[in-house]
Amino acid sequence: MADEEIDDVDTAILYALQEDARNMSSGDIAERTGTSDSTVRKRIQRLESDGVIKGYSASVDYQKSGYPLRMLLYCTASIVERGGLIDDILSIDGVVSVQELVTGEQNLLVTAVGETDSDITPVAQALIDMDLTVADEVLVRTHETTPFGKFDSGDHTEGGSQSAEDTP
Repeated sequence: MADEEIDDVDTAILYALQEDARNMSSGDIAERTGTSDSTVRKRIQRLESDGVIKGYSASVDYQKSGYPLRMLLYCTASIVERGGLIDDILSIDGVVSVQELVTGEQNLLVTAVGETDSDITPVAQALIDMDLTVADEVLVRTHETTPFGKFDSGDHTEGGSQSAEDTP
């Protein structure tokens, strides 16, 4: 983080928001951390302004929403261009994520969803048209996520001599 180190209260906030940002109030988080509601709100605002919290989004089950195919496309781009291609790749219809990989020959991992094979094929063609090499395609059956465990210390109360009220 640019200005301040992330402490136990910050990690507890991050864990709680990863669990259920939609239904987790600042009051609920304050109870878990042993801090005040206003402290939690200030901390969240700081984490957002420092770019630690990049945003909030819904976790969509694409299969249940009518798009049963999830394809991972491992691509190779020139090292100097790969980061600059991410926004263009994200604009391809059907692409839901892009990850920049820093080891191995394949250096971009593109995730696309579709209803049928004919929805995914144009994604691969668009990547090829961008002068990317599509080295491998993997069909995913399931995809689940969980909050990052290192953010959950089990004891979310702040220790030490400085109180959470003193820290924004």
